[in-house]
Amino acid sequence: MVASSSSIYQSPSPQRLDTVIESRKRHSAEDIVRKLRRADELAAEGLTGEQIAADLGVSAATLYNWRRQYGGMDTDAAKELKELREQNARLKRLLADAELEKDALREIFEGKILGPAAKRRAVDMLSEVMGMSERFACKVVGLARSTYRRCPATQTPADPDAVTRAWLRNYAAKNPCHGFRRAWAVLRFDEGHRMNIKKVHRLWREEGLQVRAHHSRKRAGTSSVPAVDADAPKVLWALDFQFDSTVDGRVVKIASMIDEHTRESLLHLVERSITGERLVAELERVFAVHGAPKVLRLDNGPEMISAALQTFCRDRGGISYIPPGTPWNNGYVESFNRRLRVECLNRNHWTSLLEARVVIADFKHEHNHRHRHSALGYRTPAEYAAACTHTHHPVGCDIN
Repeated sequence: MVASSSSIYQSPSPQRLDTVIESRKRHSAEDIVRKLRRADELAAEGLTGEQIAADLGVSAATLYNWRRQYGGMDTDAAKELKELREQNARLKRLLADAELEKDALREIFEGKILGPAAKRRAVDMLSEVMGMSERFACKVVGLARSTYRRCPATQTPADPDAVTRAWLRNYAAKNPCHGFRRAWAVLRFDEGHRMNIKKVHRLWREEGLQVRAHHSRKRAGTSSVPAVDADAPKVLWALDFQFDSTVDGRVVKIASMIDEHTRESLLHLVERSITGERLVAELERVFAVHGAPKVLRLDNGPEMISAALQTFCRDRGGISYIPPGTPWNNGYVESFNRRLRVECLNRNHWTSLLEARVVIADFKHEHNHRHRHSALGYRTPAEYAAACTHTHHPVGCDIN
């Protein structure tokens, strides 16, 4: 007897239907990063791959593909392990040579060795003191063996520029503040020698007659308003940068901004590099959402004193710069940066810039909505900002 189709078919359970719907849902890149971090936590608890996939509501194949795309998984790991022995032997030889090179450079002196003459003297010293071969000593100081063996024209009796060199040394002794251009002008127009300025420059450098250019120190930013107390919301916002890096060694730059009265984190900007124009674009977005503050407190970084930021804040609010080298004058944002460093940056390693953005954004959201601040009566910054009724006065007010 053949059973009817209605008796064979069984409708899926609600739990299985939810799982099917969840598996078919498209996940954003941020959700994938969060689920991969959750998968690492479950793996540390001893769960298998199938159990982890079931807990996340995805298939094991989907989880594997996510790890390949976002988790930094290397599909050629087996091949790399196979080549490890060969690389290990080669690295040992390279390490031995590198250690010998470092010992040799310590014997010479600190800093770079500039010019073939100085490099020749360094090669001679390494050969005499450390007993190095000519080939290895030239490799250490970065000098070609043909250049080392060639006798410089200045050391031969038939040096064609001996008279010019003597004249330049005499001129530099009489005029210690003059450079090679003025020496060439005197040599060309007063002495009557039609010599190329490039040749005069070369001889000037070979004789060590350069005049060091003294550049003035970069001036600190000029504040447009006097010091202001953060006695109400949207009065004083403090902005600062800090740095981290991904596992490949590339820099991650993080911009943070705090309302000094409510302690809210208002800016989330994580990039490889942040220019003044990029900072202005993000500030314009924040001002459109939260409104513009009366004063923006900054340090003297290149992005802070840029013309783009000065122009942006000209009609929106004042700028207050702290004195150079005094980060304690920007203590509120420095305190937030310390929490971000200790509780987030030092406890994570970033495989990509996207992962850094997601995790840092979650930390700043948790700071605003979950971190209970003692100075705010153990309320979160978001709770305090919603209930605060303070208005700006010339003197500060106490937090109730």
